[in-house]
Amino acid sequence: MPNRVLLATTCFALCLTSTLAAAQPDWRAKVDPWVLETSSPSAETELLVVLSAQADLSPARELATKEEKGRFVFERLRETAAATQGPLLARLAELGVPHRPYWIVNMIWVRGDQTVVEQLASRPDVARLHANPWVRADIPMDPTPAPEAPAAVEWGVLKIKAPDYWAQGVTGQGVVVGGQDTGYDWDHPALIGKYRGWNGVSADHDYHWHDAIHSGGGICGANSAEPCDDSGHGTHTMGTMVGDDGAGNQIGVAPGARWIGCRNMDQGNGTPATYSECFEWFIAPTDLSGKNPDPSKAPHVINNSWGCPEFEGCVDPNVLKAVVENTRAAGIAVVVSAGNSGPSCESVETPAAIYEASFSVGATFDSDLIATFSSRGPVTVDGSNRLKPEVTAPGVNVRSSVPGGGYAALSGTSMAGPHVAGQVALLISARPELAGDVDSLEICIEETAFPRASGQNCGGIPFPEIPNHTYGWGRVELVWPPPCAGIVFQDGFESGDTSAWSSAAE
Repeated sequence: MPNRVLLATTCFALCLTSTLAAAQPDWRAKVDPWVLETSSPSAETELLVVLSAQADLSPARELATKEEKGRFVFERLRETAAATQGPLLARLAELGVPHRPYWIVNMIWVRGDQTVVEQLASRPDVARLHANPWVRADIPMDPTPAPEAPAAVEWGVLKIKAPDYWAQGVTGQGVVVGGQDTGYDWDHPALIGKYRGWNGVSADHDYHWHDAIHSGGGICGANSAEPCDDSGHGTHTMGTMVGDDGAGNQIGVAPGARWIGCRNMDQGNGTPATYSECFEWFIAPTDLSGKNPDPSKAPHVINNSWGCPEFEGCVDPNVLKAVVENTRAAGIAVVVSAGNSGPSCESVETPAAIYEASFSVGATFDSDLIATFSSRGPVTVDGSNRLKPEVTAPGVNVRSSVPGGGYAALSGTSMAGPHVAGQVALLISARPELAGDVDSLEICIEETAFPRASGQNCGGIPFPEIPNHTYGWGRVELVWPPPCAGIVFQDGFESGDTSAWSSAAE
């Protein structure tokens, strides 16, 4: 009998321990594998701590103007962060852990060891710990020699018929384009007159420039107080959007628009945190000290000629999903290069090109054939089978500005995306009521594209069906007059969807 009692007691204790262990969630389930692999009791790693509480931005969709949407989104995001981050920030301060709060999504950048990771993941107010490794941007930097002197308007600008708008006096005036990239050579002859921080005599970089690179920075250093390009890529992309030196170098689609910029990469290397920081700044630009944010100074469209591949650390495809969605909810169009991983199907596979909230762009030759390197859909990395790219644009041997006042030709979807960002600027300039109406802008661009069918049959879409996963709706084209005003958007993306964050806590 005593043995039976002891056996039963032991069994009860073991069973109870097993039941309690099963009832308690494993903190590791909240943590990206990369964070676990790179942290130890003696090794620190960088991560983004996403809180469970996220702002509901769905009411922004019902607001009438871009200014109203931008103000609402900014205030709601800041209020959510202010109301919920306090206890976690206090704990991080107690631990002496380096950290930086964000509100674009309710999250905090942290650098800490394995003990810190476990403490953070064990908190009920934390939904997810994302990796924040440095990742190399998907950018081509092998320039083709360009003519010393321009022969005419650049071929891509002509191909999409931007001069048809110029002939009507529509050059992008009244519109602000934003670019986040390797930085910008702001006083390049083709760019200086378009920079919002230049008045023709002197420069004021408050609200027009932000540097998200806080260490390193190559030739620009960290926290550059003026626009600077440590690689050359950003200067080229901005030239395609707005560039014109007044002396024959007509390289930009919307030369009457103004531009502002944010550096999100250190010599071609970024992180989810640096990308997020630039998106946050675009929603409400600040002065150079990072103070006094003002959503009324936000751009109408942002060009994003970069990618964050999984094999370089972006292990969770949804790491920037809510960041892009929240930016779009503020009435800002988010144009993203589709990537240079073609010609295989399912090669649109990196943030931010994979998201529904992104308007993704593939690259074409001057013959309108798809470029071999241009990534194709559907998006399978997140299980969505989403149509990508939405459209294509000129992206092979595109001549544009480079640091030092010169010009060079580059190829890549990085060169295609800026054509579409410039197109957005022309459409808004022609139809100011489209400002902030991202749904209508995207529909207009899709429905006026030059249709291109594909026999590649990616995602099972047969020739000659349009849209398809090779060209999307086709190669973009500006049609005059713009048939975009008064579009009623019925079905599609719902802004403010934070399911990616909430599901991480379930």
